[in-house]
Amino acid sequence: MNNTLVKGMALLEVLARSERALGVSELAARVEIGKSNAHRLLQALTELGYVRRASDAGTYQASIRLWELGMALFAQIDLRAMAAPAMERLLLATRETVHLSTLDMDDVVYLAKLDSPQPVRAYSQVGGRAPAYCVATGKAMLSARSDILLQDLAQRLESHSPRTITDPQDFLREIARIRTQGYAENRGEWRESVCGVAAPIRDPAGQVVAAIGVSGPSDRVRPTHFKALGREVLQAAAEVEQALAEGGTAPRATPLQPNLSDAPCAAR
Repeated sequence: MNNTLVKGMALLEVLARSERALGVSELAARVEIGKSNAHRLLQALTELGYVRRASDAGTYQASIRLWELGMALFAQIDLRAMAAPAMERLLLATRETVHLSTLDMDDVVYLAKLDSPQPVRAYSQVGGRAPAYCVATGKAMLSARSDILLQDLAQRLESHSPRTITDPQDFLREIARIRTQGYAENRGEWRESVCGVAAPIRDPAGQVVAAIGVSGPSDRVRPTHFKALGREVLQAAAEVEQALAEGGTAPRATPLQPNLSDAPCAAR
């Protein structure tokens, strides 16, 4: 194998997995090459667009181009098709709008949705975006991020409704609660009139790649429904994870819970 290519890919992998920017000396030590060789490889990777200089002098980070390549490969797996049976069961069980979302930096991007059959429903659009810290699917995925990245995000929170969590410590406590219970809640933090509940979806390697949730008007999606909806979205997430583990086959049939009697809340 071409040794230069091997070392360049090794540098790229180290940067992609690092939670912080790295300097030439540290990178050279990790890949076990000389500093001058590491510098030349980094320059080449920067020119190709796979690496960028960080704000700290002399440090480097993997660029968004790696994410674009990963998403292109991820699209071939067709997560939407794998999630479709679980989304349909979730819609039947809750009668609220169902969303499948992924993260793009600090935003949620809606990959798929099933509309509630009820006349008043949560508005959203496939391909649309929302601040991840304001919606249930976003918070569910953010809970898998490292503490360092979460602390950085906590300093950049902006209000989008009277209910948006903007205090850094309140936000970090919210993430800790999501990690404990396994699902996230949106109490009108993006749009005051819309609430929701969502759970993260992990690939076979254990990495969070998406989230599935339900959302609806706040007069139907009340805090008293969050726990029951949490069980529903956790089951739906487990079904999608099973489909991913089995290479895209439909998840085994599981009995639907009866519709929540006084209408559920929902999540985005």
